[in-house]
Amino acid sequence: MSKATTIKEALKRWEDREQQNSLTAKDIDLQFQWPPIEKMDATLGTLVQCERISMSTNMIEKIFGLSGMKCLKVLSLSRNYIKQISGLEAVAETLEELWLSYNLIEKIKGLTTLKCLKVLYISNNLIKDWSEFNRLAEIESLEDLVVVGNPLSEGLDDPTWRAECIKRLPTIRKLDGEPVVNEEPQL
Repeated sequence: MSKATTIKEALKRWEDREQQNSLTAKDIDLQFQWPPIEKMDATLGTLVQCERISMSTNMIEKIFGLSGMKCLKVLSLSRNYIKQISGLEAVAETLEELWLSYNLIEKIKGLTTLKCLKVLYISNNLIKDWSEFNRLAEIESLEDLVVVGNPLSEGLDDPTWRAECIKRLPTIRKLDGEPVVNEEPQL
């Protein structure tokens, strides 16, 4: 198999395709690299103007290298091999959306430092404990959550699942793609 694509190589491809300088770009797409990106590295820290970056559908195992990305608002890492949420401290004051669906995440710790997080997509992972889900209540700014498809939801019908989630996160406005209305049944 070919060796993995580095962040530097992926950025060069992006610059050539988009005819832009990545150092000044606000929106960068590095998803679907072939060979896939396996490691995030310090090269990302040079993207000081970047507000949105997508590295979805690669083979990334660990979140790393975000220091210097002082403007980052949207980080998309869905469809990778991420096992734990860490390495986000550098973007804790700016990150508003984090897309982590279809990874290998069991535990939610590591998110509570994100002061501005409004949107979290973490469906189809390995979260199985309500105690982990309850950590989401510590993120006061969270409005939109997609968490369906985790072992936690197995065996629950949709109304029961929604009611249980809303009970634990009473300020949530959108759950699993559907608006939360005040008339929803409570458990």
